[in-house]
Amino acid sequence: MGGLLQALVGVSEKAAELARLCRREEPLFQLLVAEKTGPDRNRRFLQDFKTLADVLIQEVIKHDLGKEFPELQGHIHGEESNEFKDVQGGTVAIRVCATREDTTALLLSVLGPEEAAAELLADAVHRDVVLGDAVLAGTEPDVSPRDLAVWIDPIDSTNEYIGGREDVLPVDGIAPAGLCSALVLVGAFDRFSGRPVLGVINEPFFRRDPQTHRWQGRYHWGVAHGDTRLCSLSPPDPHPVPRVVLSRAEGAAVRGALGPLCGGRLHFAAGAGYKMLCVILGLADAYVLSEGTTFAWDTCAPHAILRALGGGLVALEGALRARREGCTGDPPELVYNRPAEGAGGAERWANRGG
Repeated sequence: MGGLLQALVGVSEKAAELARLCRREEPLFQLLVAEKTGPDRNRRFLQDFKTLADVLIQEVIKHDLGKEFPELQGHIHGEESNEFKDVQGGTVAIRVCATREDTTALLLSVLGPEEAAAELLADAVHRDVVLGDAVLAGTEPDVSPRDLAVWIDPIDSTNEYIGGREDVLPVDGIAPAGLCSALVLVGAFDRFSGRPVLGVINEPFFRRDPQTHRWQGRYHWGVAHGDTRLCSLSPPDPHPVPRVVLSRAEGAAVRGALGPLCGGRLHFAAGAGYKMLCVILGLADAYVLSEGTTFAWDTCAPHAILRALGGGLVALEGALRARREGCTGDPPELVYNRPAEGAGGAERWANRGG
C-alpha cells in the first residue's frame, strides 16, 4: 500500500497543479472567469469551464491510478460526468489520451478555437510528478489495492475556487471563505465494509511564494486500517472551550443549541472538505452539519484522516437518535459503499443524515 499511498498523493499534486494552472495562465484564467451570460463564440463551453476543470482533474486521477494499479480500474468514482458537448453539437467524453497531442485534439473538440488553453492543459495532464517525501516513501501499511475503491472530489468548494478571493481574513485560524478553501480530496475505502482506509487532502492555494508570488500548496494524508493508524499530522489537542465550525446556511436550531457550549462563539467557513480540514488541523474540535448536503466524495478522504488521528465522522441524525434511545457508545461511522435506497443520480451518494 506504500506504493498506492504515494500514488494517491502524486495524483493529488498533479490535480493541484492543474487547479493552479487554470488560475495562473491567462488563456485559462479568462475562460475560468468569463461572464456566464456574455455573447461569447463558444457560450456552452464557457458556462461549463469550471466543470471541465473538475472533470479533467477527475479523469487525470482515474487514468493515472488505473494505469499504475489495474485492480482499481472500475472502482475509482468521482463527482462529475465526463461527457461534454463538442463544437459540432455532439457529445464527447473527456479522458486522458495516449499522447499529449491526442489529448490536445480532444480538448479542442470542446474548446473550439482556444488552442493555447488546450495545449496548456494537455501539457499539465501528461507531465510526471516527482515526490520528494521520505516519510511518505517509508509508509507501507499492509492492505491490497484489490480490496479498495476510491472517491474523488477534484475541486471541493468550486464557487470559492471560481471567486478566487485572497483577502478573507481568518478568524482563529479559520478562513470564513476564499480560495484557500478550494481543496483536492482523494479517499480510498474498503470495498466490502465501506470503511474509509486512506485519505489525501491537497491544499493547492495554501500560500503565495513571497519571491515569485506563485501559489504553493501542501498535502496531508492518513491511513486507518485494522489496528494501523498513520498520519502526516499529529493528533490535535482539544480547546478549553469547544470550538465548532458550521456552514453559514446552518439552521437556527443548531446554532442555538451549539452556541452556549462554545462560549457563545461559533465559527463559519465554506466548503465541506475545508471545514473537516479545520478539525483535522485542530483549528476546530467539531464540524456539525444538519442537512444532507454533503456526498461520499466530499467526506471519504477527510474521514480517513480523522480516523487516523483518533476522530471520526457520523450521521448526525443517527447519533441523535441513538442518544435519545439511551445508547452510550459511539454511533456507527459513515461508510462509502452503500448508495441511498430509492435515490437517483448524485443523491444516491448523499450523506442524508447530516
